[in-house]
Amino acid sequence: MPTEVLLQAVASGLLMGCVYALIAVGLSLIFGLMEIVNFAHGEFLMLAMFTTFWLALLFGIDPLLSVPICAALLFVLGVLVYKGIISRILSAPMLAQIFATFGLGVFLRSAAQFFWSADYRVVPNHVVEGRLNLGGLFLGWPQVVASIAALLAFGTLYLFVTRTEVGLAIQATSEDREAAALMGISSDRMFMLGWGIGSLCVGIAGALLANFLPIFPDVGFLFALLAYIAVALGGFGSIVGALVAGVIIGLVEAIGGLFWPSFKYVAVFVLYLMVVLVRPQGLFGRY
Repeated sequence: MPTEVLLQAVASGLLMGCVYALIAVGLSLIFGLMEIVNFAHGEFLMLAMFTTFWLALLFGIDPLLSVPICAALLFVLGVLVYKGIISRILSAPMLAQIFATFGLGVFLRSAAQFFWSADYRVVPNHVVEGRLNLGGLFLGWPQVVASIAALLAFGTLYLFVTRTEVGLAIQATSEDREAAALMGISSDRMFMLGWGIGSLCVGIAGALLANFLPIFPDVGFLFALLAYIAVALGGFGSIVGALVAGVIIGLVEAIGGLFWPSFKYVAVFVLYLMVVLVRPQGLFGRY
């Protein structure tokens, strides 16, 4: 295989891996804080992509300009889901928690099919188009911009969680909610904020993906599946682990697609199984 082809796959995998990481970190944040898996995560991504599409079609707003709008709307959605559903099942059995978010995902996907049909859509007339030529490597500008924006969002989240008082309160709640409560930290408020921030991350990712991917009601399924793998691979609750695992998944997917185009995701699952057999807590997990 020519070296240029392999380098092209590596570059493409790195770009997509950054977006995978941003999707996964929201899921990881929620699980690390509450030990609840949001099985509607992919549907949140789908809603962000559809929001980007309708903002572009109805109001002529470019997808990049719709990023803060999608982030804000998904933050509100995350808060509402926590207040309306999650806060009521915190003490419920794990099976009830699983079915609550799984049922929410089914509802959102079915609602999208009902209102917008199952047709594929693309964002019209977006500003970022064309490709970048780096010494024979051709990278799509939408993918380049999406990866840079994803890294910026990821870095902002990391600084927020590790350098701000609210972020440290989130970490304290994640470590020991009873001890945090004794220090005056409201676990309910931190849980609500965690759901909002986790949804905000996937809102940003959805707006970025809408620049270069088709939009349809089931679009979030594969991304959510890869996000679950990234969270488990990187370590549940680990922000850095989500970044590393997202990039690894992007690389394995792209390189695996060169050798086995029809089975590129099999390589991702095989890698995941190899890691968890040796280190069940993931690459950066503590437990």
